[in-house]
Amino acid sequence: MKLSARIAVPTAGFVLAGLAGLTATGCAPQTSDNSAKKDEKSGTLRVWLFREVSNEPKQKVVDRAVDAFRARHQDADVEIEYIPVETRAQKIKAAFNDPKSAPDLIEYGNTDTAGYVKDGGLADVTADFEAWAEAKDTDPAAKQSVTVGGKVYGAPLFVGVRALYYRTDVFKDLGLRPPTSQAELVTTAKKIRKAKPAMYGLAVGGAYTYGALPFIWANGGELAEESGGTYTSAIASPAAQKGIKAYTSLFGPDNCPAAKCAEMGGNDTVTAFASGRAGMAIGGDFSHAAVEAGKVKGKYAVVPLPGVRAGEIAPAFAGGNNIGVLKSSSHRTLAVGLMKQLTGKKTQEELFDAMGFLPTYTDVRETAAKKQPFVEPFIKTLAAGAKAAPASPGWAQIDSSLVLPTMFQEVVSGRKDVAAASGDAAKKMNDAFGAAR
Repeated sequence: MKLSARIAVPTAGFVLAGLAGLTATGCAPQTSDNSAKKDEKSGTLRVWLFREVSNEPKQKVVDRAVDAFRARHQDADVEIEYIPVETRAQKIKAAFNDPKSAPDLIEYGNTDTAGYVKDGGLADVTADFEAWAEAKDTDPAAKQSVTVGGKVYGAPLFVGVRALYYRTDVFKDLGLRPPTSQAELVTTAKKIRKAKPAMYGLAVGGAYTYGALPFIWANGGELAEESGGTYTSAIASPAAQKGIKAYTSLFGPDNCPAAKCAEMGGNDTVTAFASGRAGMAIGGDFSHAAVEAGKVKGKYAVVPLPGVRAGEIAPAFAGGNNIGVLKSSSHRTLAVGLMKQLTGKKTQEELFDAMGFLPTYTDVRETAAKKQPFVEPFIKTLAAGAKAAPASPGWAQIDSSLVLPTMFQEVVSGRKDVAAASGDAAKKMNDAFGAAR
């Protein structure tokens, strides 16, 4: 049968924030059991994937993977829809509650795993994953990102980590060197802004949670503390508040004006850098394709984001995306096969070449590092000790309801001081953690 190539194109492009999506607003009620009652071996498989800032390279890789899948399954069609990362939570949870309109497979961020499992949306594919020969080479941390309660609910697609992009031509012109500490990062950003007032020194965003977290972690803060499987917010601790102050100090006329930057998310900061409007930006390995497609191609480099002390690397968020099969899929066997095709070694290698996505297979990642030097600072960042979001179903609610972006924006706007804003955020986080038990 002919491959169906229906592609939905939203009005704006988005980068994976590994995850960068932060602005979904609504949360559908928890689903009841919507497990499929049949497993059809023909028909149309519907797939929702995230749309990137520069989506065409990803689309070409996906199309090749789908062609390879269809070659082995002549009676199967595949429809790919690219959805905005920012509104994923509302759309996906609505699908969990309406199996008739739900896709068979979804791409989802690793911060969403526990919440989607709790909502009853993802199928348990433990046996399929363990029987899959390629899976034995999966990075243990990547496998953990699809694991809840010892069961596997998908396959890792890529790992994502952020580092510091900077303009080599601007640095040369101003006689600057890549910063080696957080203090140097701030002073370097302000020097760029002063010398080139049309540019942001370091593009930052009030809605860029995963760009802000390294400042909190570098200063000794944590998002939450766990005890006996129960999470409690730590965002209002003195150490965390110090990190919040460090990040929010970058919003102002001497670097990134609050009026323009308070509402910016990770996609916006990467776009600002790629378009030549920023001297530095915190971007992911997954941002590489977008930057290469921008005006700064050939005029930038990447180093690990510095920590508080000179020579230290700030802990980065250990992001990444996965592909999962929905429990409601009436094509489970076909869906698992397509999941393996979309996340297999060949596809991940091609996604690295096309998008810069770091592979989840250790052997494929080693090959990628030898092939492309730009990977080195991201691998160094991973090796220095990247951190994950709390492994609680409550985190998805905290993320989608913008608890942390609201906190940053309250501070940046002057509506609240750091103590008050972080205290209010802690209360909201604890409410979400408590409701998820």
